Amino acid sequence: MTTTHGTTPARGSAGRAWGRALLGGAVMACALGAGNALGEALARMLGADGYARQLLPAVLVSALAVPAVLGLRAVRSTRRLPLGLGPRSAAPLGFLRGMAVTASCAAAVLGAGTALGWVRWSGLDPADLATFLVSNALVAVLLEALPEEATLRGYAWVSLRDRLGGVVSALGTTAVFLLVPAASTVVQAGVSRLVGVAPVPMGLSPAGQDPIAYLVLLTVFGLTLVAARTAPGAAPLWTAIGTHVAFLSVNRVVFEGVQRDAGWSAKVAPAHAAVLELGYLAATALVFVMARLASSLVRARARRLRAGHPSAATAHSVGDWTRVGPLLVPAEREGRSSSDIERTRSSSGVEQLRAAGAGREWLSYDRGARVFRRSGV
Repeated sequence: MTTTHGTTPARGSAGRAWGRALLGGAVMACALGAGNALGEALARMLGADGYARQLLPAVLVSALAVPAVLGLRAVRSTRRLPLGLGPRSAAPLGFLRGMAVTASCAAAVLGAGTALGWVRWSGLDPADLATFLVSNALVAVLLEALPEEATLRGYAWVSLRDRLGGVVSALGTTAVFLLVPAASTVVQAGVSRLVGVAPVPMGLSPAGQDPIAYLVLLTVFGLTLVAARTAPGAAPLWTAIGTHVAFLSVNRVVFEGVQRDAGWSAKVAPAHAAVLELGYLAATALVFVMARLASSLVRARARRLRAGHPSAATAHSVGDWTRVGPLLVPAEREGRSSSDIERTRSSSGVEQLRAAGAGREWLSYDRGARVFRRSGV
């Protein structure tokens, strides 16, 4: 049974759905860990440095994750919901929608933080900022946004939503998302030893970050990405990708601008930084949720209007009817005698009625005396 976001999912094995969701997370963890380790080894072999050293692992992660998940999707025999990539022509608009909503919410929340005295900005270098945003966006798309959205908010979420409700699917996808960083460090450590690269430390969070604060931020971020993935549009997965890139860009400029030579940065106390990050993510999620609710209301209103205004082909079925001999016909034919109406009975038990000279034809069913107009419009 075909399902949509607003209908009850088809029955099936919830265990298999969870297995596929975890498989999507495993694909991402393996691609991220292996891509980073192999990219470092390849950069060393080629003597690449600077931006090329960042770009090589990013290309490898996408090259490993995206074809793998598309292949898994292709061989699955019971596909119901689409992955969400949509037509190619809709991808740019979806991406820009995610970027615009997230950047606007971040600007509003950071502006409020600046007014409260929580944020102190450095001097702005427009050329350096523009260069950083473009170069960072390419790495962010290939290393994180595209592969993570395809495997998690794409394959994992769709696998769960095919069988489970919306809330469970969102929470389940986010839970898988939380497992990926730690699992990827295990994979990266193993592959690094195989290719002779220094292994990274394994753990739940990046080195130097509080694990609890990191997991809370990742949870809110994951739910925001699910909200973007389920927002209305022809390419919702690209909306999530745009949201992902915007989040990484904002955080790297605002909170890591000095270390990354971004051309702009801010000084924010750690406690205030956490509030601001969670605040603009929550605002972004709210915008997407409200957009989806508004779209659902518009569709429901359109369905009610269609139900209340039948088409011309069925207009007589809700009008006044009268009996002419043994038959029911529209009231406008009340003045005609039954002899003016030609009757033929088909083998299916349906009477075809044609009013003489009227050029109109009805179908009359004996049971229930229902008469349906078939032509004449």
